[in-house]
Order: sequence, then C-alpha cells, then structure tokens
Amino acid sequence: MAEHRITQGTQAAAEQWLKHYYFTRAAVSVIWVGLAFAVGMHSTLGAAILLVLYPAWDALANYLDLSRSGGKTDNRTQALNVAISSATAAAVVLALKTDPAWVLGVFGVWAILSGLLQLATALRRWKQSGAQWAMILSGAQSALAGGLFLTLAPTPLLAAISRIAGYAGVGAAYFLISAVWLSVGQFRRSRAKLS
Repeated sequence: MAEHRITQGTQAAAEQWLKHYYFTRAAVSVIWVGLAFAVGMHSTLGAAILLVLYPAWDALANYLDLSRSGGKTDNRTQALNVAISSATAAAVVLALKTDPAWVLGVFGVWAILSGLLQLATALRRWKQSGAQWAMILSGAQSALAGGLFLTLAPTPLLAAISRIAGYAGVGAAYFLISAVWLSVGQFRRSRAKLS
C-alpha cells in the first residue's frame, strides 16, 4: 500500500513537472513567434539571433526536462535531442556566415531529427503520463515539416524565418494542448478524491 502511494506521488510529481514544462515551452514559443514577426521579418540581424536562439532554447529545455525526469540514462532520446539541438544552433551560425539561404535546410534536418526524438520520448512516457498523444502528433508533424523545409531550401533568410515561425506556432499549440490536458486530468482526479 505504501509502495502504491509512493508510485502515485511520484507520478503526480512527474505530471506536475510536465504540466509546468509544457506551459513554459508553449509560452516561450509564442514569445519567439511574436518576436519573429515583429523583429525577425524586418531585420536580418534580428532574424539571425532568433534563428540561433530557437534550437539553443530547445537544447536547454530538453536538458531541464531530462534532469527533472530521471537523468540521461532514463531519457536517452532527450539527451540525444540536447546534442542535436546544440549542434543545430552551431550549424545555423555556420550557415549564417557562409550562405544564409541554407538556414531553412539546417532547420529541416533538425525538425526531422528532433521531431522523431520527441515522438520517441512521448511513446516512452505514454504509460506514465497523460497528454502524450499531442506530443506524438507534434513529433510527427515536426518531422513532416522538416521534410518540407528541405524541399524549400535554399530560401532567403527573411522568408525562412516566416516559415519557421509558422512551424514554431504549431509547436506552441501542441505544448499548450498537452499542458491543458494534464491540468484537466489533475482537476478531475482531485474532484474524484473529494467525492
């Protein structure tokens, strides 16, 4: 019985973290999209900074999540995503210095790889946590968008940030759906305990 309570407590803490994490990811994505349209579409320097920050933030976010969710050993897909997102930020810097028209292609490769890793993470979490169906859809959509980005490359930088902002906006929606789904589940469970 005590073991069951510990398991429930651990699961509740994990879901609380995921809810907070998904809300944070959604909020940061919305802010990034807003800046992409307000600044990045009108300034090459602004676009360049935002395009480097996007995969760098993804690397940090995945690192924070894996750190709170059992570490690298329990979260190999996220650890790999940290490495890929970090490498992507560096590849974006390189593309910006050599041929900015290929930034969308760099994002295409990243969207495919990180999307598949997000999908794998969601499948692994399926039994322990709710709202993973939205993360599975998000990962699959990311991989498909990455393929589209590759077919559209090379693309001028300001057009690229517009397409990437659309991609980020859809990602924000998936994170928000997951966070709300977890919140509703927690609310229902707390009401069931009271009745």
